[in-house]
Amino acid sequence: MKRSVLSVMLLAMVGLFSCQNINAQNTKILANRPKSKTAAEWKKILTPNQYYIMVERGTEPAFHNAYGESTEKGYYKSAATGDILFTSGDKFDSGTGWPSFVKPADMKKIEIVQDNSFGMSRDEVIERSTGLHLGHVFDDGPSDRGGKRYCMNSGALVFVKTK
Repeated sequence: MKRSVLSVMLLAMVGLFSCQNINAQNTKILANRPKSKTAAEWKKILTPNQYYIMVERGTEPAFHNAYGESTEKGYYKSAATGDILFTSGDKFDSGTGWPSFVKPADMKKIEIVQDNSFGMSRDEVIERSTGLHLGHVFDDGPSDRGGKRYCMNSGALVFVKTK
C-alpha cells in the first residue's frame, strides 16, 4: 500500500514539473512571431480541441481523429492561420493512427524545435508564424521519399478537398 501511494506521489510530482517546463517553453516559443497572439486571444479563435493541441501542445488520440485515415485529395491548412501546410500528395499511411506526411507543402511555413517534455527528446513541428504546435517529425518515414514522417494532429489542421 505504501509503495502505491509513493508511486502515485512520484508520478504527480513528475507531471507537475513537466507541465511547468512545458508552460515555460510554450511562452518562449509563442513570443515575437509575426502572427502571434496571447493564449486568451487564441482561446477566442480556436475550438477547445484546437486550443488544447496547438496552444497547450496536446496530442489527440491515435486512430480517433479526423484525418488519420483520410485518402481524399486536397490540402491541409493551419487551423489557426489558414496557411497551407501539407498536401494529400505527400500524405502516407504510417500505421500510427495520425496523419503522416513525408514533407510540408512549404518548409518556410513550419519550424522544428527541440521538445524535451515528458522525459523524451523529440523534434516538434510548429507553425513558424505563430509558434503553435502541429505535431512532431521522426526519421522513420518512407526511405524512398526522404525518410521523414511528419506526424501531425488533425486538430491543428483543416482539410480542403480538391478535384
